Amino acid sequence: MKRTAISLSALVLVVSAGAALAADLPSYKAPLPPPPPPPPMWTGFYVGLNAGGMWSNSSVTNLATIPGFINFGGVSPLGLNHAISAAVGANAAIPTNTSGFIGGGQIGYNWQFGGSFLAGIEADIQGVAGSNSNSTVTTIATGAGFPANPTMTTMTASRRLDYIGTVRGRLGWLFTPTLLVYGTGGLAYGGVTSNVSLVGAETPAAGPNNGVWFSNGAFSDTRVGWTAGGGVEWMFMPNWSAKVEYLYYDLGRVTYAMAPIVQTFPAAPYWTHFPGASTRFNGNIVRAGLNYHFNWGVAPVIAKY
Repeated sequence: MKRTAISLSALVLVVSAGAALAADLPSYKAPLPPPPPPPPMWTGFYVGLNAGGMWSNSSVTNLATIPGFINFGGVSPLGLNHAISAAVGANAAIPTNTSGFIGGGQIGYNWQFGGSFLAGIEADIQGVAGSNSNSTVTTIATGAGFPANPTMTTMTASRRLDYIGTVRGRLGWLFTPTLLVYGTGGLAYGGVTSNVSLVGAETPAAGPNNGVWFSNGAFSDTRVGWTAGGGVEWMFMPNWSAKVEYLYYDLGRVTYAMAPIVQTFPAAPYWTHFPGASTRFNGNIVRAGLNYHFNWGVAPVIAKY
């Protein structure tokens, strides 16, 4: 009996020690799968507002005139060098530098791919305030062969950009997950207006063939051209980003005819001229914008670990 009791006691001690040792061993757990990659936060549609400034590259309106019917009562055809040709015919350049404030909105779609690359398309339209430019130039000239017939010509030109819009592609790289650097380019369109008027008179010393003449012309239409530039955009909050952008635009050159200049002496046409004007609408835009991103089509995170 004593041996049996001793054996039972020893067995209890062994079992107790084994249980205590097992309790001290670390528990084993299967390794967790890696968390899924974050969704591409830039992919999806967005809308926003922008504001900034613009200024033109071409800063002149050019004038030219073609002499037409000349009747100097038997005077040589060298009368084509009459004072009106000298005053206007040498392509007068009138300063018309256009600048102003712009403001409008944009809508677009981004596709983030390859982790750090982005492609997209954006359309925008802006109104332009304060872009009207108006200048007046006065010229006094004497035509060859007519030293006693100086002519004073006053030329006034104005032009403005009423609105401008673009439809552009964008291609960029994510410097960080929330900071995008991109280039952009595509189509540009805008409403342009140009006006020119001429008023001239031969001085009283010219004798009985003195006269006053005038002409005017205008162009107003929507022009289509191209644009290119780049910018930086920062996703500062979920679904919200701010950007700073530069664009160069070129809407091309417009050329238009003006009313013919006709002077009579005394009752029949004495001389005629056919003036015209041309100017180019191109320039620069610097603006800041704020976008709200809908992130449609972004794959949701199924589980969190």
